[in-house]
Amino acid sequence: MAASLYIVVEGEDPEYDIFVNGRSLALHEDSVERLALQLGVKPLLDFFSADENSMALLIEEGAGNPKLLPSLPPPQWYAAKDGLATVSALAAALRENPSQIGPEGALVMAELEEYAIVLRKAYERGLRWHLAVSWR
Repeated sequence: MAASLYIVVEGEDPEYDIFVNGRSLALHEDSVERLALQLGVKPLLDFFSADENSMALLIEEGAGNPKLLPSLPPPQWYAAKDGLATVSALAAALRENPSQIGPEGALVMAELEEYAIVLRKAYERGLRWHLAVSWR
């Protein structure tokens, strides 16, 4: 089962495409977190949150306990500029040396750059966001 980290933007429709594959980021999340800590920026998973809908999807995909749904806290939303600071710093570090997180560093960097585009648009529109996970 492969995981994917994806961006959720607050509201019904942000009026732009927010899709980023996120599989390489999920696969190398430990290395990306270590790099974030080295760079002094907030790790990506610090922006994680789940709402009832996304947790229901995870449970449908076989990941999670359905009994937990009623006790979920409300989703947490984060300022786009904070996420943008993290993904920009990570992407810049990987642009200089993609191999520092392994042989797929260039793929991770490309996903981070796509995240930056989505978060920049969210920032320009005054929208908040969080990171979610999907298993397939």
